[in-house]
Amino acid sequence: MSATRLEFATSEATQFIDLTDRIRERVMQAGLRTGRVHLQSLHTTVGLCVNENELLLHRDFEAMLERIAPIGAGYEHDDFTRRFDIAVDEPVNGHAHCRQLLLSAFLTLLVEEGQLVLGRWQSVFAVELDGPRHRELALQLEGEFARPPSREVPESLVEVELTRQLMVDPEPVAVPMRRLVEAGGKRLRPKLVQLTAGIGPRNDPLRAAELAAAVELLHNATLIHDDYVDESTHRRGRPTVAAAEGPERAIAVGDYYFAKATRLIAEMGNPAVTSALAEALEAICASQIDDVALRGAYPGDRESYLRVVRGKTASLFAAACASGALLSEATPDVVGALRRYGDLLGTAFQMADDMVDFSPSSGKPVGLDIRQRVLSLPLIYAAEDRQVGPEVRRLLEGALGDAEVGRVTELVTASGALPRVRQEADALIDAAVRELEAVQLDGLRPTLVGLARSAVDRNS
Repeated sequence: MSATRLEFATSEATQFIDLTDRIRERVMQAGLRTGRVHLQSLHTTVGLCVNENELLLHRDFEAMLERIAPIGAGYEHDDFTRRFDIAVDEPVNGHAHCRQLLLSAFLTLLVEEGQLVLGRWQSVFAVELDGPRHRELALQLEGEFARPPSREVPESLVEVELTRQLMVDPEPVAVPMRRLVEAGGKRLRPKLVQLTAGIGPRNDPLRAAELAAAVELLHNATLIHDDYVDESTHRRGRPTVAAAEGPERAIAVGDYYFAKATRLIAEMGNPAVTSALAEALEAICASQIDDVALRGAYPGDRESYLRVVRGKTASLFAAACASGALLSEATPDVVGALRRYGDLLGTAFQMADDMVDFSPSSGKPVGLDIRQRVLSLPLIYAAEDRQVGPEVRRLLEGALGDAEVGRVTELVTASGALPRVRQEADALIDAAVRELEAVQLDGLRPTLVGLARSAVDRNS
């Protein structure tokens, strides 16, 4: 049995919080292979449910709640003259308590082969009925574990370290970075650091969290610069630094955290760790130049695409794995295997992310990569297709308005490009898993395998 808490903040009176990825991460970290996940709301105005992550459905449900238990109706619960020990400024929320009766405060999910058992379109939600509030859910895992639950990765240490670092920085750079960090993200790179930092004989969770936070700051700095170059207006549902505060501020904030992350890594006093991440930073910068140059030959070719992806994305995945292992003083063969695992995982991750651009259920505007002329493997394969290729290339050569982007999206979806990319990403994950088979990983192999497969599955 493993017990923990899920904490989150809400910002609206009625809000649907998708917990699916966070629950999957807890299952992965605990190494649960077969069993159950028990969730319990610790609040009488927060319910739990399994349903589709569909905005229109959420609106329908909210409208139904308003019809059944309208805000402002007369509720005896809100008559404070009939209740004891109620503060005079306590807000009325009888409607929220009544609405919670239509949901459940408890939820049990099944786990098979390390994966949550959910339907293709299903997500796990906490439904806020009286926000904005800070909320907490109890979570328990039971069943067969691949490794003892006591070996869980303390991901909260990374969040604490990120908060600590941003608190001491000058406000002009800290505020925009804090906005980006607090918007969330998968935190895959710091997670890889923490996991691999437990493999060698020197296992220090605090030092691992410091390194993981520095890697996450480095990653976010690259995102700030990428958004400026791509002229992106939003990232993780919020305005980008360039859109909110101008390109000059975006460049300065990105540069500041490149420098700060590098300093934090150097101060750890492990030259091998510093070198691994410095090499990744070099690769990222060089590939950014290639990426911009190749947009003149849009949509490009597979060889050029892989060169850019291995530099911009896979290099930091590989460095995260290698640096964690180096921090724990793992053997060279383990470090090498984990570096190759990270490189393959990062490449597959980017391929799966390319597919998201053609998925209307992803939450990301469909065709965004096409508008920004970002190198994309599905687009490259569609442009090479005998049937749709000529039209795709003709459209990409001209102005890309809504009609053109919509048509290109239709052509890519109708071609065999997406299944081909998916098959290629799966093959890379299989190769990444094979890299782990020849070395001793102290019981962490199932967790790393599960992370690799879930990272690509939930990204596509």
